[in-house]
Amino acid sequence: MKRRPEASDPTAGCPGFRFAGVAAGIKKNGNRDVALMVADEPAVTSAVFTQNRVKAAPVRLSAQHLARRKRLRGVVINSGNANACTGAQGMRDAKDMAVRAAAATGASSAEMLVASTGVIGARLPMAAVRAGIAAAGAELRPDGFGDFAEAILTTDKRAKLAALRTRIDGQPVTLLGCTKGAGMIMPNMATTLTFVATSASVSPAQLTAATRRAVAPTFNAIAVDGDTSTNDTLAVMASGQRGAATAAGAQAFTEALTELLSNLAQQLMTDGEGVHHVVSIEVVRAASAATAARIAQRVAVSPLVKTAIAGADPNWGRILCAVGNAGVAIDPDRLALTIGSVPTVSRGAVRSTWDEAAARAVMQTPRYRIVVDLGLGGHKARYLACDLSHDYVSINASYRS
Repeated sequence: MKRRPEASDPTAGCPGFRFAGVAAGIKKNGNRDVALMVADEPAVTSAVFTQNRVKAAPVRLSAQHLARRKRLRGVVINSGNANACTGAQGMRDAKDMAVRAAAATGASSAEMLVASTGVIGARLPMAAVRAGIAAAGAELRPDGFGDFAEAILTTDKRAKLAALRTRIDGQPVTLLGCTKGAGMIMPNMATTLTFVATSASVSPAQLTAATRRAVAPTFNAIAVDGDTSTNDTLAVMASGQRGAATAAGAQAFTEALTELLSNLAQQLMTDGEGVHHVVSIEVVRAASAATAARIAQRVAVSPLVKTAIAGADPNWGRILCAVGNAGVAIDPDRLALTIGSVPTVSRGAVRSTWDEAAARAVMQTPRYRIVVDLGLGGHKARYLACDLSHDYVSINASYRS
């Protein structure tokens, strides 16, 4: 029997890595806002970045560094300021962050990824950032992952961490990850800021393939508000020094990474801005996987569906409306819909036995499923969606203040 990865204590760290998170004064509330993750030796690294065409300077710089070498030493992050839409000075500041992080860790600047998150359009307070990087460098320790995870937060209500232990090719392996994000969350290669450290031994090609496969059903299958950020970065660093994994080992690693990212993605959704309900939108019996995914995504981001979720209103017509405007071919007379365990629509019309009160009761719970049956084939897709609440509007109406 194949052994499943086991949950572990995230604060115990990951072999081959040190972490730190400090308060440098970037955030008005005085919380931690500069973070460092450093590998003791050059680590195989893979990352996916936002596909928003307005990319922040740190995203562009990190993509350049990763394109030139597949083994890096670490990542430096600031929160409270996105360093996005800041022109040539923004890129100079991102490069300065890499230089300062390299000096604090004994690496070269080209071996550092850089990430920023926060308000768009404001210059980084570089005096505070530089002091924060130096302080973080002095505080690096194997058990500092909790501080690191706190320092990358913005409007998040809590840090989001996960850890797994497993065996790959007969060797014990740790996977340790954290994520941040509460708004501006929409799948498009990455979503939010997410960092994973692992002690696995994998080749660059194996890590790249595993990252992309693990992101698809996890961080690329969630939507809080339909907006893809300028700063999205998801990076995985592997400290193992034994070289490439076997084919079976690479598959086992991909499965473990997918499980870790699934855990983090679900934590991110439950911590979304103003989120009170997390709903699994499941499209089944589609003609193709692409069709299923497109419809699931459309339902997940529909403002009318999201407000119905917020009000626990079983307005099933809004769901079918979103299915129909997803831009793919369907047969309306074959549509079926279930809310939780309550059969609602059959052959494109409400069932005569539909129990609206039971459907409303389902929608008042914090987590439930909506299943759309297209009746056209054997493919399926799943997205995690959430409500659009008054709290979300209040948070984002005053984000900069």
